[in-house]
Amino acid sequence: MTAVRRLLQAWLATLKTIVCDTGVLLIMGLAPLIYGFFYPWPYSTQAVTRVPVAVVDLDHSNLSRQITRYAQASPRIEVQLITGDEHVAQQALWAGQIEGFALLPRDLKRDVLRGSPAIVTVQANGSYALLNKAVLYGFSESVGTVSAGIEIAKLEVAGQSALQAQASRSPINTQTVALFNPTEGYGSYVVPAVALLILQQTLLMGVGMLVGLWSETGQQRADAATWLGRLLAFCTVGWANGLLYFGWIFWLQDFPRGGNPVGALVLLACYVPAICGIGALLGIWFTDRERALQILLFTSLPVIFVSGFSWPSESLPPLLHSLRWLFPSTAGIQASLKLNQMGAPLADVANLLALLCLLALLSVGWLLWLTRLRKP
Repeated sequence: MTAVRRLLQAWLATLKTIVCDTGVLLIMGLAPLIYGFFYPWPYSTQAVTRVPVAVVDLDHSNLSRQITRYAQASPRIEVQLITGDEHVAQQALWAGQIEGFALLPRDLKRDVLRGSPAIVTVQANGSYALLNKAVLYGFSESVGTVSAGIEIAKLEVAGQSALQAQASRSPINTQTVALFNPTEGYGSYVVPAVALLILQQTLLMGVGMLVGLWSETGQQRADAATWLGRLLAFCTVGWANGLLYFGWIFWLQDFPRGGNPVGALVLLACYVPAICGIGALLGIWFTDRERALQILLFTSLPVIFVSGFSWPSESLPPLLHSLRWLFPSTAGIQASLKLNQMGAPLADVANLLALLCLLALLSVGWLLWLTRLRKP
């Protein structure tokens, strides 16, 4: 039997085994599909709005009431409590009834009229970064809008026209545009990166389980053509899952996508074999079907932590900073964000793709050496 025929037979046999093995099919086939729909679901609103807050008004002037009205009109925050007692607002914050409050100090209007610095203090719940951001931005925009109106009014009193006053108050207008995350939402930030981790972890666990079963039953010993056919079957499933995410789920969930579709396909071509090779090596090492699932299931959090998108890689200990490149997800996430979201050319990620190819070649070569048929 020729090597090509043995390869094709092993490919078909492995695909049939994946389909017939309920556990492996659930991990490799259904889990990525389920994750693709349900993982982005909590982030569907993208940005946090209507965060409950309070206003502590110690000035009781028309200026403080104007700031309160602007805060009530802000889409970021929802004023649920207006009080003249700071202690009441603090108790509400500690009880979780609100996520922050603004303190309008006594003599706020008098200081503004005198031209003295007037300070509005904002306190927020720092335990949740997104809520904290919404509270700070909501109050700062409200106070800033009122402050701009006061400055323009003063310039008009000084003799400038309305247009001159606006130009004097803001001689250079700025406009902030988010290039690669237009909604500035948390979902568009986290899901495209985590999708690469989902592809890796489900593929690692599925391959590890099946190869671990082969190790239990003595089927790990095979010629190179048979093993290449098995790996090709694993890659076929991985490529299908990758195309599902890049081609449909990102579009369905309306995440940033399609910056460099050809580059994304090249990335998948390099990324999936690296995962399959390492997954097969782990299955040989575990020599047990269940152990692959038991161990790999708990590696997702540290792997995403060292990948460099959720935490600055420069802040990692030197040893972790070097070892993190052994995970295909590290190079895969960085390359995917550049290609699929930012539209970078392949030349900009050539080193990352080369690393993935190196991981694939080394892992597959090591696998073929460990599982080679030994002469009696």
